[in-house]
This record gives sequence, structure tokens and C-alpha cells, in this order.
Amino acid sequence: MNKPDLPPRGPVAPRRPSQSHHHGIDREDDYAWLRADNWQAVMRDPAVLPPDIRAHLEAENAYTAAAMGDTEALQETLFAEMKGRIKEDDSSVPAPDGPFDYYTRYITGGQQPLFCRRPRGGGEETILIDGNALAEGHAYFRISQVAHSPDHKRIAYAVDTKGSEYFTAKVIDAETGAVVEEAVTDACGGLEWAMDSQTLLYVWLDEEHRPRKLFAHKIGDKAEHRLIHNQTDPGLFLDISLTQDGKYLLLGTHDHETTEVSLIDAADPYAKPRLVAPRQAEHEYSVCHHEGRLIILTNSDSAEDFRIVEAPADDPSPANWTEIEPHRPGRLILDIIAFKDFLVRLERENGLPRIVIRRFADGEEHEIAFDEEAYALGMSAGYEYDTTTLRFTYSSMTTPSQVYDYDMATRERTLRKTQEIPSGHDPSQYVTRRVFAPAKDGETVPVTLLYRKDTKLDGTAPLLLYGYGSYGITIPASFSTNALSLVDRGFVYAIAHVRGGKDKGFAWYKNGKRAKKTNTFTDFIAAGEYLAKEKFTSRGRIVAQGGSAGGMLMGAIANMAPDLFLGIIAEVPFVDVLTTMLDASLPLTPPEWPEWGNPIESAEDYKTIAAYSPYDNVRAQGYPNILALAGLTDPRVTYWEPAKWIARLRETGTGNNLILLKTNMEAGHAGASGRFDRLKEVALSYAFALKLADRA
Repeated sequence: MNKPDLPPRGPVAPRRPSQSHHHGIDREDDYAWLRADNWQAVMRDPAVLPPDIRAHLEAENAYTAAAMGDTEALQETLFAEMKGRIKEDDSSVPAPDGPFDYYTRYITGGQQPLFCRRPRGGGEETILIDGNALAEGHAYFRISQVAHSPDHKRIAYAVDTKGSEYFTAKVIDAETGAVVEEAVTDACGGLEWAMDSQTLLYVWLDEEHRPRKLFAHKIGDKAEHRLIHNQTDPGLFLDISLTQDGKYLLLGTHDHETTEVSLIDAADPYAKPRLVAPRQAEHEYSVCHHEGRLIILTNSDSAEDFRIVEAPADDPSPANWTEIEPHRPGRLILDIIAFKDFLVRLERENGLPRIVIRRFADGEEHEIAFDEEAYALGMSAGYEYDTTTLRFTYSSMTTPSQVYDYDMATRERTLRKTQEIPSGHDPSQYVTRRVFAPAKDGETVPVTLLYRKDTKLDGTAPLLLYGYGSYGITIPASFSTNALSLVDRGFVYAIAHVRGGKDKGFAWYKNGKRAKKTNTFTDFIAAGEYLAKEKFTSRGRIVAQGGSAGGMLMGAIANMAPDLFLGIIAEVPFVDVLTTMLDASLPLTPPEWPEWGNPIESAEDYKTIAAYSPYDNVRAQGYPNILALAGLTDPRVTYWEPAKWIARLRETGTGNNLILLKTNMEAGHAGASGRFDRLKEVALSYAFALKLADRA
């Protein structure tokens, strides 16, 4: 591939050596200076970023803009295509709660949602929150955690105007829209109302951006913010939720492998929380309440793929747990919902999800069946407890999203909404498949494929291979309007369901973390090799894509198998793993140790992470073309990780391929906040992939 007429290496970051010493090992980092000493202040006000760091990031942005200048028209075309597949005046299916139906909708040209309600079954609409009006004057704006009070008179919601996930919570009058109270700043982790419709519970973030305290606030009494729980362990997340029947608030503390839940009586929110089961390493559980008992989803007693138990709500200790759905290896129970008459569970087996309905009265079960080879499935609890209606969402790589209401008693399925593609979409012109790539240790890696029927599968097609593979998160085989812009131009679009996710059960996750983390990387490489061997593409025609922890995957495979890939798109990539896990002051570091290991305390963990951390393993070799995307106010993957990585790639890597960094100076982990502005970032990534494919 010939590179455009640009400076040969792009911006060169000054080298300012910094040394560290752990477990008898010396380590030097020439680019540690890109981490601003005042990073916490930058999260709240990006204007205070030190000038030398800002100058470097802006130089990188200018270089990327110049390098991609020949794709400007293509980016505009891609943006118009993707925007044309969005129904601009779209709305959600109304969710009933007592006298009202609640829903969100958009207006033509509007980037932010409107949160609305109307009398149940129809009537005049009330706009509760107008996101477009509130977003005026903000470069970044996101509404989160909208919750109406049980008496439907007040609405609580939270907004983030920096992308740093520091939220300000407000309470408004549902009828007039008037602000009742500017309730609290630095809120996160959920807003929940107590049964009296006067008391709002919220989780507060500390200066390290960690959820530390649960408060109860009486609306109208600005001075009263009563501390309900203080979480002193920096390694644990804190959250608050409400049971389906509204009887209990659930106080959760957890990391990525251990859970502890306490009950708060929703009628007495100031009472001391009552523990369900004490924290025990690697024990995960979740809780529903049903008619005086708790229904608990748990992996206790070696139930790796989870089982369901029940216990009396007034004495829910594990000694009183009685099993109602046993553990079955290979069948992973993902979630449960307890309605008054039915228990619903979402589970996955052989890589595919299903919904199972159990009637409480007699234990009779049935499942909701689907026909496609690969698909995505989700369920929504809604607001009501005494109902026979379950809402679920179905899609596949070729089938746009469909929302159904399912009557659990009659088994009648009612289609409530099909995702509209205003510019048109003919599913018959596309093929979706599920294939299995052999891994180096004999495992098989599921890969979901999408391509046009007229795409030649003779090795000539370029292929975008997406992967994640961490935290047990499964990437669903769902419909993507954006992916069509690649597929319609001859790309094969593929998702590699690598270890580190739970695609093939909990063991699939365990075998892709800590000491076994490299399985994630070798699985992804095996998927690429297999797809080339089977002529879906060929070596050197693959563009890899992943974000966040999936961006770490991108950095690792760039080091391990650079010749396999034509290009790599790394979005907010977690590439400086060792440095971050050694820095206990960062927001997510202590809670992340169970996932990656603690290199501060453990020499073995230090060596394990150092062996694969992408930044630490950049070496003198030719690298694929790389586009890294970052967010200045990102509290999850800080901006300096991709900035340091790109700087070291330029210093150490060989060859003349494009090495690009684009930092959004006004956003965080999720990128641009508006539904259309976000598409411009996707258009840049896809233009990068198409540019490479055209020139290869």
C-alpha cells in the first residue's frame, strides 16, 4: 500500500524517561508524561489540560485529519447512509405503569431523546424531559437514570455534560416540568425512589470517581442527605436497584467476580440494610422478591453456570436456601425476573440465548422458540409486577430489531415494533452464518458472519473482524445498520466470540482471564486464520476492530500477528494494562484486579500482565495500519493510554503504514453523545477500513 504524501512518521512525542521498580524489575516509560498530573480536574474541566499535552493531542488530530483527508467525501457519504437508516422521529414501545404509559421518542433532526408519558392506552402526551432543549450550549450531553416516583408526581434524572460520567441529578414536577430540586452532584449508580415518593436514594462518587456512598434524600429538605451505606473498600462497586414488586431496594456491592446484596425496605428507606449473603470470593448472586421470599440466582456450591434457589425474605441466609432450578453445566443462566405468577429466565446454551417461562403455581415450564442460525435476544422487566406480559427484543445480523409482548399465560406473541430502515433494507440479499474456528488448544471459537449474497467467497473479499473478550461480556449477533455500509461495499463482517466472554458458558470466561488471558488473543488470531483458510477473505485483507478491553485485544494481536491484518481500529483501547493496574489512584484499578490480577502485590501477576500488555510489548517490527480513537474525559480508559501507545509504535515500529490517533477533546468513553454526531466517528473508522481495502 502506498502512503499519502505526509510526514513519514506523524507527530513525534518527546521522550521524557520515567523509571519504576516492582518485584526486582526495573521498567522505563518514556511517555508517562502524557498522563496529566491534574487528570481528575481535567475530567471536570477539559480546559485545564496542561498545554504541552494539549498541543501533542491536537497535533495528532491534525495529522489524522490530513492522513484521512482523501476520504472526506467518503466519510460524508457513509454518514449520510447511516443517518438514512435511522428513523428520525422514532419512539420506543410504551411501557405501562399503573395509570400511564412511559416511553422515549425523538424528533426529526433532534440528537437527544424526549422522555414522555401519556394516559395508559392513549391520550394526550406529556413531555417530561426534553433532551434537545437541555443539551443546548453543551458540546457533550447525556441523560441517564430517569426514574418516576411511585405516585407518578415527580421525575428524577441525571445529566453528564463532560463525558466524564460525573452526573448531576435533578428532580422535576411531572405535570409542570418545573425543577423541584437540584438534588445532588457527582451521582452515579442509579436513582431509585422509596415507596413514599418523597425519598430519593442515590450513589455518590468520590474524587477518585469511585461509587462510595449511598444516600437517602428527602425532597424539599436540601439539608437532609442521610448516609445509608459507606463502602470503604476501593475495590468494590456500589449500586442501588429496586425489586420488580417495589417492596425492596437492593444495595449491591461487587467487583467482577464477587457480589454482596443487602435489602432495604422500600417503605422504610432509612432502616439499616439487611444482608442476604455475606461476601465470599468468587460468589456471584442476584436477588428478586416474590411474595415474601427471595428468588436468588447464584453460582454457589460449584454451580459455575448458575442455579436458582429460594429463601424466606425475613431470614435469607445461605443456610435457608432451597434449590428450585439446578445447575446444568453448559447451560448458563444469565438473568431472572420474578413476576407475580411467573418466573422468567434468560439463558444461553451452545452459544445461543433462549427465554424460559415457569409458572409458580405448578412449576410448568415452556421456552420461547426461534428459528435462525444465529441471533440476539433480550428481555425487559418493565415496571409492573402483577402482569402476564413479558417484553422481549429479537434481532439477527440480517433481521432488524423486533419488539414483542409475550403473554406468559396464553403464550401469544404480539409484535409491537419492527425497526424501520427509512432508506430501505432487504434481508433476502444478505446471509448470516455461524462457523467455528479451531483454536490452538482444540477448542472451537464461534464466529458470526454477515455478507451479501453476491459477495464472492474466493479469498478476495476484505473482512472486518470484531472482538471483545473480557468481563464475561458476550457480543450479540444482533442487527447493525452501520455494518451494512461495509457489507454493501463488499466486506464480510464477522464477530469472533473469543474466550473472556460467556458465549459458551462461564468456563469460556474463566479461560480468558488472569493467567489465561492470552487465550483471548490466540482465539481471535485463530478466527482470522480460519476465515482466510475458508476463503471468506485472505491473510492481509482483514481489518480488526475492538474497543475498550477489546482495544487491548487489538493491541495484543498487533504485536502477535501483524502480518495477518491489513489494519486495526482500536477504540478507547485499554493498551497500557500494566501501568494502569499498578496505579491504585485510578478510578477502576482496584475493582479491576480480580479481572487482570494485582501486579502491585503479586510478582506473578506483574509478570503475567507484562508479558501481554500491548504498550509494553511494542517491538521493532512492521505493524498493520492502525487507527486509535480516544476521549479526553474518559474515566474508564484514560486518554493517555492510546496516546502513549501510538507514540511508542511510531518510535519502535518499522515500515510506512499509517499509525493514527484521534482524540475527541469534548467527550469520554462512549464518544460523541448525539445520536448523529456518534455516526461521524463510525464513518471515520469505516472510511479507514475502506481506504485500506481499496489500496491493498
